[in-house]
Amino acid sequence: MLGAVPLLIIPFILYNLGLTGLSGETGPDPWAYEIFSMRMMSGGVWSMTLGDALVVVALLLLFVEIVKSTRTSNASIVDHLLSTFVFVAYLVEFLLVRGAAHSVFFTLMVIAAIDVLAGFSVSLRSAARDVNLGS
Repeated sequence: MLGAVPLLIIPFILYNLGLTGLSGETGPDPWAYEIFSMRMMSGGVWSMTLGDALVVVALLLLFVEIVKSTRTSNASIVDHLLSTFVFVAYLVEFLLVRGAAHSVFFTLMVIAAIDVLAGFSVSLRSAARDVNLGS
């Protein structure tokens, strides 16, 4: 049953922990906190912020969610339903919470929407292959 839990709830929780100040960064924008920077061979400087890292984590979890959606079982239906609830939670928070009006949160919400759409699409496609319409 733990496999049915949508993993994109993790960035949602981490973002909200950051809003409450539990991330350790208590500035006006905790997501702009620079984790590290690196000088590139081109002479440019690449830096990673806390918000960038959260988006990268969400993209990795999206990959796992898409792989999970290829299962054809009753658990996948529950997984899709819970993923839809996670997306709705992102959407409601984005519309109603002042701290969620941020590009990082919007990007996380779009990732959750892609999870819902891709999950249903992959499941429908793989279910169509399971149906035998032969003569």
